[in-house]
Amino acid sequence: DEPLAVVEIIPKKGYFDFNAKYDKGKASFIAPAKLEPYIYKEVQRQAQAAYRALGCRHFCRVDIRLSKDNVPYVLEVNSIPGLTQGSLLPLSARACDIDFDELVLRMAEVALYGQKETQKV
Repeated sequence: DEPLAVVEIIPKKGYFDFNAKYDKGKASFIAPAKLEPYIYKEVQRQAQAAYRALGCRHFCRVDIRLSKDNVPYVLEVNSIPGLTQGSLLPLSARACDIDFDELVLRMAEVALYGQKETQKV
C-alpha cells in the first residue's frame, strides 16, 4: 500500500508512442523522477488515491501526466502491469532498492499471505 518510486518518461522525439516505448533508445526512463519534492509527493499521492479508489490490491502501475504547470492527471491504472526486467514496475522498485527477484517474491508472498505478513520482508 506504499507507492514506489516515480518514473519519468522522456521520449527522444515527439510523443511517447508504441515505438518510443518498445524501440530501445527512443525514450529515457528516469527513476526516481527528477521532480521538485512537492510535485513528486503529489504524483505519489494521486497514484495512491487512484489505486485505492479502484479497489486495487497488492500492486498496480498508475500512469500520470503532468500539465505544463505540474498538475498531475491520472491517465490510467494498470492492474496487471508489465513484469519483465525492462518494465516500468521493476524499474520503479529498483529505484527503491528492491531488485527483480525480491519484487517477484514480495508479490507472491502478498498474494499468498496478505499485506501484513509481508511487511517483514
